[in-house]
Amino acid sequence: MKSEALAGLAEERVDHRFKGLPPDADGLTVGELAAQRRNLFADGFATPVLALSAERLEHNLKLMEAYAARHGLAFAPHGKTSMAPELFHRQIEHGAWGITLAVPHQVRVARAFGVQRIFLANELVDPAALRWIAAELAADPSFRFVCYIDSVRGVELMDAALREAGAGRPVDVVLELGAGEGARTGIRTETECVAVAEAVAATRTLRLVGVAGYEGEVPQADPERVRAWLRRLVALAVDLDKAGRFAEAEEIVVSAGGSAWFDAVADVFAELPELSRPVLRLLRSGAYVSHDDGHYREITPFNRVPEEGALEPAFRLWAQVVSRPTAEQAFANAGKRDAAYDLDLPVARAVRRGGAGAAERPATGITVTGLSDQHAWLRTTPEADLEVGDWIGLGLSHPCTSFDKWQLIPVAEADGTVVAYIRTFF
Repeated sequence: MKSEALAGLAEERVDHRFKGLPPDADGLTVGELAAQRRNLFADGFATPVLALSAERLEHNLKLMEAYAARHGLAFAPHGKTSMAPELFHRQIEHGAWGITLAVPHQVRVARAFGVQRIFLANELVDPAALRWIAAELAADPSFRFVCYIDSVRGVELMDAALREAGAGRPVDVVLELGAGEGARTGIRTETECVAVAEAVAATRTLRLVGVAGYEGEVPQADPERVRAWLRRLVALAVDLDKAGRFAEAEEIVVSAGGSAWFDAVADVFAELPELSRPVLRLLRSGAYVSHDDGHYREITPFNRVPEEGALEPAFRLWAQVVSRPTAEQAFANAGKRDAAYDLDLPVARAVRRGGAGAAERPATGITVTGLSDQHAWLRTTPEADLEVGDWIGLGLSHPCTSFDKWQLIPVAEADGTVVAYIRTFF
């Protein structure tokens, strides 16, 4: 199923749906275009065009594979960051246990491309989605699906929908422990966790297999507060196990891990004592796959523990200068429709002048000060050498809102040779 579905992506026809691709490539399949190994800067690509660095992408995949293995962690990277089946499978090939997702549509995409292990970091109470999940579990005995549960009401809704669907296999659930008052979802107290666990045990359609949560929601997060919450999560798993709450589980899942504090997750999960069943210490960090040039670049745990390595920003959005009205101002043809802007503005990184063989130089004296729908506002100092027609390479913040603006993304080597295309499904 995996090979057939991925091969089908290569057979998709290139046309006007895909931004930035060469107009003269219309009618080619994606595979045919990739085989031509066109140059991003010389062979017809139109601005704005988003590209992934082939070398940096591979570096990031290998780095997190090694990190998880070194710390004894299973890894289910959050796929909602990219929603790209090719990247899901590259992550799995680099040791990932499975893929984390957030909503039923994303699960359907992953299943369509053969992902066999899915962690849904959300409570699932939609009857239509639960009927579909029940059918998937019934049709494929090797499919592993785990989702959050955070309320007795949620248990009731899930149980009713699954009984109505005639579910044969129980759905595996993990108690989501909230990260504190004012945090996002999750059960707020350990007493409430016991009540939800009891509600799960009273059903035949659900099976309690562990605990989970998201440490990135800890209010006023710092190393001490994050580790304190993670120790609550570990203690909850220990107490529930002592109480026999995981009697039906084959292994006990203990899961956390966004992109800001996975070093704390590794440290605290290493403190887990032996439980009655094997423990799956499941890390879910997802933004690493492309990393970024803003928010995540500043907060990555690798900044705190540099001996572990360093992620590299893999995205570059190339736009063209279309107006230079004053010596202090310029405008490029990429805006909110093209660049992530919900956390930080893009950062000017490089300038290219001319076509094939043009030299790339640092974007000295150029700052992005704002984004309109289709324009980047650039402030320039006297050091900036910038003309109408120049290409400007922008580093992007927040991969979660970069991938979703582009349906087909060129993967380019350092010299601009495009070696692959990544299809996204948002």
